[in-house]
Amino acid sequence: MQADGQTLEVGQLTPLVLIVVIAVVDILTPHLEFYRLLGAAPALAAAMFSVAGTLGIGVLSLGVGVAVSAVHHDLGQTASNFTVLTITVVTLAAAYASRVRQHREETLAQVRVVSETAQQVLLRAPPQHLAHIDVEVLYQAAAAHARIGGDFYEAMQTPHGVRLIIGDVRGKGLPAVETAAVVLSTFRVHVHSAPDLASLAASLETGMGHYCLNVPDGAAERFVTVVLVEIPDGEPIARVLNCGHPAPLLLHRGKVREVEPSAPSPPINMADLLGDHYQVDTIPFATGDHLLLYTDGVSETRDRTGVFYPLTQRARRWAYATPRQLLNHLHQDLRAYVHGIRDDDIAALAAQRVAPCDWETAELGRSVPVQRGH
Repeated sequence: MQADGQTLEVGQLTPLVLIVVIAVVDILTPHLEFYRLLGAAPALAAAMFSVAGTLGIGVLSLGVGVAVSAVHHDLGQTASNFTVLTITVVTLAAAYASRVRQHREETLAQVRVVSETAQQVLLRAPPQHLAHIDVEVLYQAAAAHARIGGDFYEAMQTPHGVRLIIGDVRGKGLPAVETAAVVLSTFRVHVHSAPDLASLAASLETGMGHYCLNVPDGAAERFVTVVLVEIPDGEPIARVLNCGHPAPLLLHRGKVREVEPSAPSPPINMADLLGDHYQVDTIPFATGDHLLLYTDGVSETRDRTGVFYPLTQRARRWAYATPRQLLNHLHQDLRAYVHGIRDDDIAALAAQRVAPCDWETAELGRSVPVQRGH
């Protein structure tokens, strides 16, 4: 027998085991009439079997019930007939419950497909190599079974160098996803043409303003914290604009420091309240250096005593790792550190400046087939 087209697992044998146990106990203690409990088997099967499988368990329970009644010589009597009727009614109800469960599972599967498609559009994986910058990303939504949330990122090569963004919408659910989509789409439209990061931030502010006008219900109260980064091709520097977001980490020769803004810049959609001054800071960013951008879902992770995750201290361990290794270490460490269920999305983006020869060697290694001995 199969459950939902899949070979039975140990847990799915429970209804069959229940039938056997009830039959054996009833035969050993006939005066207790345990066979009246056989209706529990199809009821239990509804939670794990298909409609056909549930009906099969019900028929088997019914057959065992009739056989046990015959052993007790009370087949055809009122009590026996009532037991048979009870098992039949429970089986039919269980089959209906199984069909409802299957329908909900199919709906959930469709929702997951749509969610994954939306993620591919909204949070597409950036190229691993942009000019002389290696880029890797990490994302995990807090909602159960969700693929997307209010955290977002993007990395693109432009005439001004590689430009990065990471952000966090204040809010949850579909409104946060919609707001993230607005900011990301605006970034992608203006990232190539904006002459500097301040102009790019102003474009994001304008895009959010237009969105709020068209979606008045609560949209004006949403704001977005972002970090914008520009890494020129020919200079060992990076330009950083922080709009109310957690400070990125700069990993340089085994040392880690937070890149705090020299002056505050307003989160997106708060320029009318806080002013529209955007402060761009220039930091050294030489070959081998890393920038780690992240959302507060990383920095505000707590352990069982309520202590925040010590990101800066932990990052020192991975100062010489590749971007992918860095994010893998971070993800594993966060999972080991967190206590209970995570209630916030996490997103991180690691960027490393590499030497041209390193990038060309890596590309050559991927393009040349490896010859294996026999």
